Amino acid sequence: MEKIEHTTVTTNGINMHVASLGSGPVILFLHGFPELWYSWRHQLLSLSSLGYRCVAPDLRGYGDTDAPTSAASYTVFHVVGDLVGLLDTLGVESVYLVGHDWGALIAWSFCQFRPDRVKALVNLSVAYRPRNPMVKPVEGLRALFGEDYYVCRFQEPGEMEDDFAQLGTEKLFKLFVTSLDPRPFRIPKETGLRGMPDPPPLPSWISEQDIDYFANTFNRTGFTGGLNYYRAMNRNWELTAPWNGSEIKVPVKFIVGDLDITYHIPGVKEYIHEGGFKRDVPFLQEVVIMEGVGHFINQEKPEEISIHIYEFIKKF
Repeated sequence: MEKIEHTTVTTNGINMHVASLGSGPVILFLHGFPELWYSWRHQLLSLSSLGYRCVAPDLRGYGDTDAPTSAASYTVFHVVGDLVGLLDTLGVESVYLVGHDWGALIAWSFCQFRPDRVKALVNLSVAYRPRNPMVKPVEGLRALFGEDYYVCRFQEPGEMEDDFAQLGTEKLFKLFVTSLDPRPFRIPKETGLRGMPDPPPLPSWISEQDIDYFANTFNRTGFTGGLNYYRAMNRNWELTAPWNGSEIKVPVKFIVGDLDITYHIPGVKEYIHEGGFKRDVPFLQEVVIMEGVGHFINQEKPEEISIHIYEFIKKF
């Protein structure tokens, strides 16, 4: 870990913290919520040893990267713009792209807007879903799961920040990483996260030291930056109307755990396995369903995920 280099890059009007290791063709890693570059620590070490330059930024709003206050500054155009600027600063024409959770959503948009900058994509956890021109995403989720669904609860500025603070950051991260419940994640308005049972002991794949790294960083930065991605969802829907019906035209491998809540959203399994995914992502080459694996797949199964990435990108 001490070999990982940490630099600050100016891009798209913000200062971005970037962790990197190795030399060779570039793999760009995009983390999710509530995560950091640190989520890719295992992949940085393993894939850099195989001849790649591994680059993992803290995305806009996270860690040591600038965090504009307004949710209006967290559209997919802002975040993809940050990443294109990062590549320009690094002098890199095109990359292998790897995303997880919100990083996967950003990666889909990156490939939609700038396929010329992506050699191949390995996306984890969140499958591509085409834009529904009839329903804004937050309203669609509210109709499907109710007002207590976490995405809906995340919309009100300040509300969840207070809830997280009352629970305590360390306990919050332990609740997230120990959950293997694939049912929709709801946060009752009456009790908030404080009504959740205490988390079980940590699984073997994450240590107290790892939890401390995440907790200490978010204690310093707060969660507003990460929550603003959710608060920009409807705005993204409005702004991406010109891409309605467009396809993802880069080579893709998709990996998800069978206990991941994203895999159990109604309609997702059918979309992935019955032709919809391949229709919208015509260069989709592989779909991997990992048994007994939850949401934080790149940390839970680090060696397997690194091998999956390597076996795919080495072909391009």
